[in-house]
Amino acid sequence: MKNLKKKVIALATAAAMACSMMSFGAVSVSAAEDITIGVSIWSSTDVLGSQCKAIIDKAAKALGVNVMYVDQGHISEQVTASVEQLCAAGCDGIIICNSADSEMTSAIQTCEANQVYLTQFFRIISAENSPEVYQTACNSKYYLGAVHEDEVTNGYTLVNLLLEKGDRHIALEAWTVGDATFQGRWEGYQKAINEWNEANPDDQATLTEPVYANTSSEEGAAAALSLINSNPDTDALIVAGGGGDPLVGSIGALANEGLTGKIDVISTDFLDDLAEQLEIGGMFAESGGHFCDPLFAFMLTYNAVKGSETYQKAEGTFGYEILFPYLYVSSPEDYANYEQYFVNDDPYTDEELAAMGDYTFDELNGAATSLSIEDVIARHS
Repeated sequence: MKNLKKKVIALATAAAMACSMMSFGAVSVSAAEDITIGVSIWSSTDVLGSQCKAIIDKAAKALGVNVMYVDQGHISEQVTASVEQLCAAGCDGIIICNSADSEMTSAIQTCEANQVYLTQFFRIISAENSPEVYQTACNSKYYLGAVHEDEVTNGYTLVNLLLEKGDRHIALEAWTVGDATFQGRWEGYQKAINEWNEANPDDQATLTEPVYANTSSEEGAAAALSLINSNPDTDALIVAGGGGDPLVGSIGALANEGLTGKIDVISTDFLDDLAEQLEIGGMFAESGGHFCDPLFAFMLTYNAVKGSETYQKAEGTFGYEILFPYLYVSSPEDYANYEQYFVNDDPYTDEELAAMGDYTFDELNGAATSLSIEDVIARHS
């Protein structure tokens, strides 16, 4: 727990914070509890972000923990500022996404200076691409690690679904240049293309260079139209991610052009109306269902703040890593099962969430990596 002095400082800064955070997004604070965990997130209101917020809020309630949100729009200076503001507000731990490697040095140093634990979700620092940032994480007592997916396998799986369907001219829409998660997905997309072309010299497939759409539906629509107009043979579109809004815009743009069902769309981040889009051909396949990443980052951080011995990382080590499984859907029937057990109902009960607050890391990791529709059915039957 943080000491009384820090809590007094937090109360003194709360009024100023209410104004200064307006440009960063909504803030939710529940007073009079001992532990406060901050959430630095690209958006707490878009399709994926709202799911993340809902599961975090449920976990916080089950554990009796305060939670504070800052929406930072994946804008670099706002990402780093959000960490500074959450620390100033008295948070004991912070979970963060989006967080490019280039932003993590500042985030880690801020948390180290304020003795605040920090965990990434949907992201992990690349030891290969960002060795100095990675070393900063290893040197920090307060950087705990990351909960993320195998993005290369994710991208590889999705493109193979397109290739198996017969698509050969694939356009690529991304969200932010240099984002580590997109880079992993892109590697997987290209790996699938390369393998196909090597095995099928007379039936070659192409993948465009990415057009970047950031995280808005308007930019998603513009990016999709730009790709299609520049590549008239396009028979498939990848919307790599970006929280869901770029995909909404892209699907809408295709519909306006009369191309629904004529261009196969794949993406990562489930839509609210995915069942309908699969039915009408607005979507061909999607990976997602992974809004529980922040839940496990939240639990990891909570246990470290609480002082659980198994969450105190060894000196000089990177920290804890949870590799989260994706769910894939490519039919209305696939989505119906997901909707029943993840949307209409939560994948965890209040009692299960409260129990996670006492899990060892191995138990927490096991729960995360085994999460699936079948897992939920087994636990809740």
